[in-house]
Amino acid sequence: MCSVWSLFLGVIDVNLYGLLSGDLEQLEIFLISRLPRLLAILCTGVGMSVAGLIMQQLCMNKFVSPTTGATISSAQLGILLALLFQPNSTLWSRAIFSFVFAILGTWIFVWFIQRIQFKDVVMVPLVGIMFGNVIGGVTNYLAYQFEMTQALSTWSVGHFSLVLRGRYELVYLIVPLVILAFLFANHFNIVGMGKDFSKNLGVPYNLVLFMGLTIAAMITASVVVIVGAISYIGLIVPNVVAMFKGDKIRGILVDTALFGALFVLVCDMIGRVVIAPYELPIELIVGILGSLIFIALLLYRLRHGRKAVRLGAAGTSGCAASLGALEGGDAR
Repeated sequence: MCSVWSLFLGVIDVNLYGLLSGDLEQLEIFLISRLPRLLAILCTGVGMSVAGLIMQQLCMNKFVSPTTGATISSAQLGILLALLFQPNSTLWSRAIFSFVFAILGTWIFVWFIQRIQFKDVVMVPLVGIMFGNVIGGVTNYLAYQFEMTQALSTWSVGHFSLVLRGRYELVYLIVPLVILAFLFANHFNIVGMGKDFSKNLGVPYNLVLFMGLTIAAMITASVVVIVGAISYIGLIVPNVVAMFKGDKIRGILVDTALFGALFVLVCDMIGRVVIAPYELPIELIVGILGSLIFIALLLYRLRHGRKAVRLGAAGTSGCAASLGALEGGDAR
């Protein structure tokens, strides 16, 4: 229902009667702008949600995502370098640079957190945010140094207003990547339980980790190249779905993809109607909602984490007391 409504929502009036009656102007707008925009929205929502779910499973942390794992900022750095070294680069050339740097940035982040002994549930994403800020600082410095700030701004704030037929098809790459993620979902589950557990079950830990991170990074880079940076989707959607459906990736992968597509679609529609006929970037809408939901999830996880610790301590004390009573009874 939301998808159909989105097709007829915009500054220029497009209606079902006009399309069926053969109005060439409305038909052209529908095929060149509205339909490609809808497809890009759905692919973005599905892709970013699945990428976040994969990263959370592999990193064993519910607050890791393309936003907090430096993947988005690394993809932006790759785009800037493509613009610097190849000023007349095509969309696919920029995409290749973005793929390479997104993958490298994600690998470096995971390599670094694997060597941190104290892995608090909040510390890991904070490390990722700081690492992403460092990469973002380098990107902004290079942009100012070579007067590329205006060119980079296209990819700094995510929006679908420039999505047109002929320049959005790269997001179709998300479809086979999501299918690949579904095929290897069980392997991601096993790797998410630790290196020793994976080896005991005969699953190649490093290979599956490498593949999962690469899939997540390529999905993110595909979105950044076409739409720009959209934060929080990969963080919020998997956590919300997991609260109702559990943590097993294969069981919630489809639900995560569908809810992600719906979430992005609703945010885009809000951006189009709030100050109509003008349009707000979807990054702004997702950022506001995402920040509120992120804080709520953080408080929820911390509160329930403390409860689990208290219950565990109480259970341990109860077992010790029972054991002591049994020993005392034997002594008597």
